[in-house]
Amino acid sequence: MRIAQVTATFPPYMAGTGNVCYHNALGLARLGHRVTVYTAADPDAEPFDPPGVEVRRLRVTVRFGNAPLLPGLAGIRDVDIIHLHYPFIFGAELVSAVARIRRIPLVLTYHNDLIGEGLRRFLFSAYSMMTDGLVLGGARKLGVLSEDHARSSLRAALFRRRWKDVVEIPNGVDTDLFRPLQRERTVRKKFGLAASDRLVAFVGTLDRAHYFKGVSTLLEAFSLVNRSNAYLLIIGGGEWTGRYQLLAQQCGIGGRTFFTGAIPFPELPEYYNAADVVVLPSLAVESFGIVLIEAMACRKPVIATDLPGVRSVVADSQDGFLVPPGDPAALAYRILQLIDDPRLRDKMGTGGRAKVEDRYAWPKIIPRLVRMYEEVLDGGIPSDRTSGGRT
Repeated sequence: MRIAQVTATFPPYMAGTGNVCYHNALGLARLGHRVTVYTAADPDAEPFDPPGVEVRRLRVTVRFGNAPLLPGLAGIRDVDIIHLHYPFIFGAELVSAVARIRRIPLVLTYHNDLIGEGLRRFLFSAYSMMTDGLVLGGARKLGVLSEDHARSSLRAALFRRRWKDVVEIPNGVDTDLFRPLQRERTVRKKFGLAASDRLVAFVGTLDRAHYFKGVSTLLEAFSLVNRSNAYLLIIGGGEWTGRYQLLAQQCGIGGRTFFTGAIPFPELPEYYNAADVVVLPSLAVESFGIVLIEAMACRKPVIATDLPGVRSVVADSQDGFLVPPGDPAALAYRILQLIDDPRLRDKMGTGGRAKVEDRYAWPKIIPRLVRMYEEVLDGGIPSDRTSGGRT
């Protein structure tokens, strides 16, 4: 098949949507499909392209946060199917129009609801109302990260009306890259930590677009963790880093909190392996949480908030804990429980690794994509094929 994957963000900008698109493209190319990724150019970043995939980094006319206007998307042609990673403000409606005009089947992955604070919330709501019919209504198949998230998202009514076209395709993880490392000491040495010190980690982008990740809640919770040998590692960069550093000082944990800045993707497994516990304290929305399966692949227990989507990944009290969103006390209690109990950490970590190998390794996910494409191209007839296809 000739497949166009369209995404607003893409590595080296490390966020969930672009990361998923990268591995979708890589996995499809390894099966022999011709894949072209259309995304925004970033002259200040070093390209990070998947082997065997053509990446067209298009000129940005206007950009609002993670929403670039890319007139070059109008040049998509000579493909069998277009796969849009949604939301993509500006890009989604242009791609939908191209698909209609050129009669190219369109499918999409619905990664998350558009949310925001204040005026942004109103603008996102208005945008969704204007574009849902065009974009989601024009897609042949609607990929969702979990049925749980689809049933509770802001677009739940639309999904219910088209449930026969909804396909659950969860995010995946490279289990060869993200794996337990037996003697990882580099990261701990960098921050002056001993093997007996306990390290709690958060992984995420520290910018306005990801305000909902709950870093403030985590900092407040960690101020309640009264262990002198417990430290917090905030892995990631962004324009809100200074804000969180100041908050850590105000919470009285500045001396026990380290901010790494942006970390190259291939180095992330070392940071996961340095941690004892990985926390994703999202506030009100989290469609999946890729960092959870990355941590679990490294055999680390996780703590996340009890939100639709996330609770489909974490089995409470089995491979991690679920806590109420925005509850620092509950989060601190679970952190203490895990850092004080090495046997529990090992049990949960082992269970998490087994789950990831069974459900979330990319070789388990990519065939679902192929079947979705083939069902669209074959006129709605399900297919068991996972490779080859149109050229």
